[in-house]
Amino acid sequence: MGVDKNKQKLESAADRRESLSEVRSEAILLKAEALQSAIFNSANFSSIATDARGVIQIFNVGAERMLGYTAAEVMNKITPADISDPQEVIARAEELSLELGTPITPGFEALVFKASRGIEDIYELTYIRKDGSRFPAVVSVTALRDEQETIIGYLLIGTDNTARKQAEEALLKAGALQSAIFNSANFSSIATDAKGVIQIFNVGAERMLGYTAAEVMNKITPADISDPQEVIARAEELSLELDTPITPGFEALVFKASRGIEDIYELTYIRKDGSRFPAVVSVTALRDEQDAIIGYLLIGTDNTARKQIEAEQMQLSQRLRDNQFYTRSLFESNIDAIMTTDPAGIITDVNKQMEVLTGSTRDELIGAPFKNHFTDPDRAEKSTKQVLREKKVTNYELTARARDGKETVVSFNATTFYDRDRKLQGVFAAARDITERKRLDQVLHEKNLELESARSVAEKANLSKSEFLSSMSHELRSPLNAILGFAQLLESGEPPPTAAQKGSVGQILKAGWYLLELINEILDLALIESGRLLLSLEPMSLDDVMVECREMIEPQAQKNGIRLSFPQFECSSFVHADRTRVKQVLINLVSNAIKYNRAGGAVDVTCSVTGEKRIRISVHDTGEGLSAEKIAQLFQPFNRLGQEARSEPGTGIGLVMSKRLVELMEGKIGVESSVGAGSVFWFELNLSAEPQFALDVAEPITPHHAHVQHGTAPRTLLYVEDNLANMQLVEQLIERRPDLRLLSAGDAILGIALARTRQPEVILMDINLPGMSGIQALEILRDDPLTAHIPVLAISANAMPHDIRKGLEAGFLRYITKPIDVIEFMEALDMALERAENDSVNKNHGGR
Repeated sequence: MGVDKNKQKLESAADRRESLSEVRSEAILLKAEALQSAIFNSANFSSIATDARGVIQIFNVGAERMLGYTAAEVMNKITPADISDPQEVIARAEELSLELGTPITPGFEALVFKASRGIEDIYELTYIRKDGSRFPAVVSVTALRDEQETIIGYLLIGTDNTARKQAEEALLKAGALQSAIFNSANFSSIATDAKGVIQIFNVGAERMLGYTAAEVMNKITPADISDPQEVIARAEELSLELDTPITPGFEALVFKASRGIEDIYELTYIRKDGSRFPAVVSVTALRDEQDAIIGYLLIGTDNTARKQIEAEQMQLSQRLRDNQFYTRSLFESNIDAIMTTDPAGIITDVNKQMEVLTGSTRDELIGAPFKNHFTDPDRAEKSTKQVLREKKVTNYELTARARDGKETVVSFNATTFYDRDRKLQGVFAAARDITERKRLDQVLHEKNLELESARSVAEKANLSKSEFLSSMSHELRSPLNAILGFAQLLESGEPPPTAAQKGSVGQILKAGWYLLELINEILDLALIESGRLLLSLEPMSLDDVMVECREMIEPQAQKNGIRLSFPQFECSSFVHADRTRVKQVLINLVSNAIKYNRAGGAVDVTCSVTGEKRIRISVHDTGEGLSAEKIAQLFQPFNRLGQEARSEPGTGIGLVMSKRLVELMEGKIGVESSVGAGSVFWFELNLSAEPQFALDVAEPITPHHAHVQHGTAPRTLLYVEDNLANMQLVEQLIERRPDLRLLSAGDAILGIALARTRQPEVILMDINLPGMSGIQALEILRDDPLTAHIPVLAISANAMPHDIRKGLEAGFLRYITKPIDVIEFMEALDMALERAENDSVNKNHGGR
């Protein structure tokens, strides 16, 4: 019997404990239901809860408002995937499959896959309303689990992202949705029971306050982490405001919310480490189904940033005041007398300099007519009227008169000024002592002198550049003269060179002439860049040039196995250009097209009229073509676009020269190309009318070679040259002329002496000689009756056009440039001998 009683007592105790546990569970459930109700009854969020398969079980009022469906229309019928953009769902499935390395089926699985794996998931997709319209939504997904952590469904909380800011405000005011807030690190979400003891302390609260949830839950109230003095002050303020006593502490923080009054306030939170930060706190009372308060939700944001902004605004306000002070300081410290007047000419403000100029105080000036402070009031008044009429006046001379009678001539400058509504306020004027303007004029004059001096220096620099180019030409051509000259002698000497020697000599000549071409192109380019290249622009026949170019370039095409075609003109076409330079450009383009073509390829030259006054010459090739990158590098000096390793010779200057020359002839050049399709290089020139020539054409001049009769004594050639290699070259050339003997001199002084004593038939004179130039020596020879009649040929490595022109103007019969072309040299020599022979015959006939 005793055992049974004990057993009954134990069973009764167990029942009581079980009953107590049920009561507590019901209380917790009641709180959770109240919190859940606050979330699901919000119209600002779509809260959609599904079962484990994704079929919608809950569809809150926010979802109905956003999507246009009623809950009855979707619950137990469709999944959230059915109201989402299908393409976005497919794309999300693909992205997640790549991201997570596992195949994910497009559909509801793609929307909840991360949440099903315990991964926080917030994403954006497009929801489709019942009426077919769409809107972007930000969706937060949470897996719903039972006590055994088995997934029993999913909660999808969405916000209309087109009004995200409004949704965030609604989130703060309404307490928002549990998962959206309590999982946010940007808000401190603290939920309490009815007594204020903390029950929930989210990650945002942990981050802001430094406590872990375990350290505060069921232990303290939010008042314990708030500034106590502020809590006391808030209690006093609310007591006065609501006319009821309020106890300092947690009650002061939630009193308004407990009365159903919206409450957002600012206080200072105290972190675990004792540091403080300002926070804005929104308080919401949590109620059960009977509207009884079961707790409070305090959502806080760190207000430090706003405080900083307010501080910055205060700084800006102070800065504005500082700027106003600074502006006034500038106004006052200006060296000019400054004033403002109203539209009637009454002074409204002045600076210190105006007081000094007029000898009056600021109080005496403000309110007085502007014109009264000048010797000619009418002229002063006219200046004001002119400003109002023309909006400004500059350098208007007036004479200011001070109280003590001192007069100062000033340059008056003024403009109108307006308020923010563009209403005329008056005239802003400055008066400067005219002596200051004179000082500025003197400064300007000095600057002009400096500019003139700089221009002179630039001209001297340009002259130095020309002299350098001429000197460089000479220094390069002098040794090259010996190389090419002796190579030509070896090539045509007796006995003839062996095959191996002839090949070697050929390589020397090829390299030498190539180097000469490079020197010429570099010097031509330098002339163009310095603006000193002279062109003869006149009407010229384009078809004649085409014929000449074809004859010149045909051998190169045949040698390379390239088919070459030029246009056939039905009638002559004339362009306004320099004939020589047009040939240079066309030969360069056609030569390039041949060199860089494929084996058995073709080059076609065509012409087409592009406008009333333009003609385009195009060179088509069947080469490899150019990429866009290479086309961008065209027309750059020495850039051969990677062709340096090929056997075709080239300087990398031809296209640059062609571009400059075409532009100097007022034309345009360009290229059209693509890899594998060949290239078309073209240039355009201005068309011209056919020139009209006179009918009487002079008889053509036939070349005449000097000769010597049998038994006649050889004639003497005096060669004045300081370069031994050049001297030896000419000696070997003259050895081939039995009618000539060579006399040499190493400088101009010796050459002049030999000319006087030996009376040579012809003199060959180098230009650059030690001590005295060839031009100076020529002047002495022309002034001496003993030598004035002797023909003098110039020979020089100075091959610039202005060098040649200068030599011919000085009186040389011909100007031979180094390296020597043997045929040209011999022709010039024969011409000079013929001139000497004719002069001798005329002299003898005159003597009779």
